[in-house]
Amino acid sequence: MPYISSLHVYPIKSCAGHELTRAQLDARGIRDDRSWIVVGDGGAMLTQRDTPALALVQPDWEAGGLTLSAPGMEDLSAPRIEEGDIRNVDVWGDRCEGIDQGNEAADWFGTYLDTSCRLLYFKTDFVRPVDPDYAARPGDQVGFADGFPLLMISEASLADLNARLEEPVRMNRFRPNVVVADCPPYAEDTWKRVRVGDVELDLVKPCGRCATVLVEQESGTPGKEPLRTLATYRRFGRPSPSFGHNAVHRSPGVLEAGTAVQILEMRNSA
Repeated sequence: MPYISSLHVYPIKSCAGHELTRAQLDARGIRDDRSWIVVGDGGAMLTQRDTPALALVQPDWEAGGLTLSAPGMEDLSAPRIEEGDIRNVDVWGDRCEGIDQGNEAADWFGTYLDTSCRLLYFKTDFVRPVDPDYAARPGDQVGFADGFPLLMISEASLADLNARLEEPVRMNRFRPNVVVADCPPYAEDTWKRVRVGDVELDLVKPCGRCATVLVEQESGTPGKEPLRTLATYRRFGRPSPSFGHNAVHRSPGVLEAGTAVQILEMRNSA
């Protein structure tokens, strides 16, 4: 039976992630997943698509805030600021509200990235709805993630992709939240609804892949793969190739590594 082999959280959008053995789900997904975001002048979000050096920022986080580490930089403790100056940021056409995290964090990122920028924290009472064309229920919401609370990928899908590449890539290129083992390649495309412990997940949309997957996460260096190879067999008539499946959860709860994934409903096609 399929099971969760690993869980991952990314506190700052487009920065390095952390592997978890147990993940608490709140209304927007894994607690603190993409709860912070770096924005440039004018409020435009910065991501690895245009700023691959973000991959090397290591945010250690706890209830009180973040500790930021990056090559050539002194570590910075950045307390979580939940009340303060509100700034708007556009995340793929959605106007989101974030709380400015202060000048120290802004200066740290500005020095590292050599550009003027700010660090924002997702405003606690702001609601960013999931695209209604794909939401499983009214009220589904998401934080600063691209569009959905969770992303699921199977180990077998990555193995199949790597068999087609001259140089294999690691799973962290694709920034999943939930990695599943003991299933066929791309099985996640065929699942419509699953149960993991006490949590039900609706798999609602294939994840279209962009230039972020070109960035080697250990070096922050972009290349040409695996996007070029994915485009040869994972387009399905869509503008960009897909890899992994976006999901929304039906209720808060807990996900744990090692838990079986029970398939409740299949879909007819990917």
